[in-house]
Amino acid sequence: MIQPPLTLYLAAPRGFCAGVDRAIKIVEMALQKWGAPVYVRHEIVHNRYVVDDLREKGAVFVEELDECPDDRPVIFSAHGVPKAVPAEAAKREMIYVDATCPLVSKVHIEAGRHADNGLQIVMIGHAGHPETVGTMGQLPEGDVLLVETPADVATLEVRDPEKLAFVTQTTLSVDDTIEIVAALRDRFPAIVGPHKEDICYATTNRQEAVKAIGPKAEALLVVGAPNSSNSRRLVEVARRAGCPYAQLVQRAADIDWRALEGVRSIGVTAGASAPEVLIDEVLDAFRARYDVTVEPVTTAEEHVEFKVPRVLREPA
Repeated sequence: MIQPPLTLYLAAPRGFCAGVDRAIKIVEMALQKWGAPVYVRHEIVHNRYVVDDLREKGAVFVEELDECPDDRPVIFSAHGVPKAVPAEAAKREMIYVDATCPLVSKVHIEAGRHADNGLQIVMIGHAGHPETVGTMGQLPEGDVLLVETPADVATLEVRDPEKLAFVTQTTLSVDDTIEIVAALRDRFPAIVGPHKEDICYATTNRQEAVKAIGPKAEALLVVGAPNSSNSRRLVEVARRAGCPYAQLVQRAADIDWRALEGVRSIGVTAGASAPEVLIDEVLDAFRARYDVTVEPVTTAEEHVEFKVPRVLREPA
């Protein structure tokens, strides 16, 4: 049977970022150092394949610290945690390792510095997302106000419009954030912002690659988890860039082939917590059905690496 031709635009960069890579490495090194089980508060990164793989190796995933025994190590996820969590772990004399992405930690430090200078913080983020919860939890309740849309800015009640600063969840859409920042500056001209937006380099790079593919692909698939903020943003970015059909899939088995009938060009990318093995699986699924020509679309090169915490580099 003759397979129909398909041009597959493969985004680069895609998949794992340095923060995700480091977080997974932290769990693996903790298991090597202390043996199983090692407890992880919240999914280490938002990807079921990664979480299941670590679970098989001996990681136990919990949502709260009170689900962990005192005598086993606990790791905090890449998204970051409120200050109260490590404080409680220290009080219980637990061994704990913080796998918070260094770019998220930078936002925490920034928020703390602004608060020390007497400023109230406005956080641009998604309510309930662990990164937002972690960042807002760096300061006492009420010191950080959350906005999700430009419309939220209009109803914001602040202590003093002259004493404000804003920080941003690292995995948002670059374009959405620009609109919210503009609304904040418009309503509060004295508001202080970061020298460079808090959106992380990997989020920006993956969105730029999708913007380059969007106008020339009839469809685009994002490999990633439904609870992954940066993956969901990639779907939105593709649609905004003019791609007629954009879909989030966790695995090749989730591809809706009927929706792709007649398509002759497709883009493929992956969120920052999706491993390359899942992208390969998707490519193989297309090769089984089409005569595929892969065209890489490279918009940036990444050489970022983050060190794991010293406690894991020291002998047991």
